[in-house]
Amino acid sequence: MRLANGTAVLQGGSLDDQLAARLLHQRIIVLGEEVDDPVANRLCGQLLLLSAEDPRSDISLYINSPGGSVSAGLAIYDTMRLIPNDVSTLAMGLAASMGQFLLTAGAPGKRYTLPHAQILMHQGSAGFGGTAADVEIYAEQLERVGTTMIGLTAEHTGQSPETIERDSRRDRWFNAEEAREYGLVDHILDRVDDVRPAIVRRSVGLGA
Repeated sequence: MRLANGTAVLQGGSLDDQLAARLLHQRIIVLGEEVDDPVANRLCGQLLLLSAEDPRSDISLYINSPGGSVSAGLAIYDTMRLIPNDVSTLAMGLAASMGQFLLTAGAPGKRYTLPHAQILMHQGSAGFGGTAADVEIYAEQLERVGTTMIGLTAEHTGQSPETIERDSRRDRWFNAEEAREYGLVDHILDRVDDVRPAIVRRSVGLGA
């Protein structure tokens, strides 16, 4: 079924499915849950689909997430870097851990937060067991991934890797202004037009 404006709506789908389809039509992807493999697969597919449809127009990623799997989050990150489109990011409510990392990985100048969003940066951790050799191998892998995450966060914030490593040893909370000063975001959003993709603004007559 299609609405009068040509937007496709999933017939018989749930309200959430229809909402997601409408937002996707406007080049908006929402990460509103913990980051795991199924979530990452869906978001990567949406990014690739929108890029294939239009490789030049921006894509918006809205984030309200407690974080989650590092490997799943890095799959989303790599896809954001792979496609030619700028991906703008917006923190809504909570952007914690991997949610913070993806927020900060948005296109330069296009990373936003709502005024009362809370942002949490910390190093990844995990519990594991097994033989002593297994524990050693897993610890080495965790350290290697942690070093990668610190380096990427430093690159996107303009902070030194040493500063990121020190500040993320324990939970580091930021309000909107603190996140902007630290380099996690570029702007505190007060108008939806600032983050809505330009192609959508044109389609609803709000200017380019």
